[in-house]
Amino acid sequence: MIAVDTNVLVAAHRRDAVGHDAAAAAVRALAEGLSAWAIPAPCLHEFLAVVTHPKIFDPPTRMNDALAQVDAWLGSPSLAVMSESDRHWTSLGTMLRQSKATGARVHDARIAAICADHGVTTVLSADRDFGKFPGIRVQNPLRG
Repeated sequence: MIAVDTNVLVAAHRRDAVGHDAAAAAVRALAEGLSAWAIPAPCLHEFLAVVTHPKIFDPPTRMNDALAQVDAWLGSPSLAVMSESDRHWTSLGTMLRQSKATGARVHDARIAAICADHGVTTVLSADRDFGKFPGIRVQNPLRG
């Protein structure tokens, strides 16, 4: 299964984001396809925080529009929204130890642990750090 990271969701949503066309096409293909795909719940939260932040985007996305975008993704019958499982702390510890992640990379390890616990092996992301987590392959749809 493929999961989508926050940075790809943001680029897919914001027309002024670098890589918008490629990200929008990648997310649209997943949403309209028959194969199962996933978004980690923390990535939805982070998406809302980023696109509505006035210091990141000028103008920021209005919250109602950002929520409508999330609702559109949630309308995909093949989408699974993933949260922490009962194994999360064990998986997170494994990701942190094996990748030696600290600081801001702890959030990425959290996403990687959620993905691993749900059988995700590929994450669409522009963040190269995901390649440092065991069992997670990264595809960057923003690169040509």
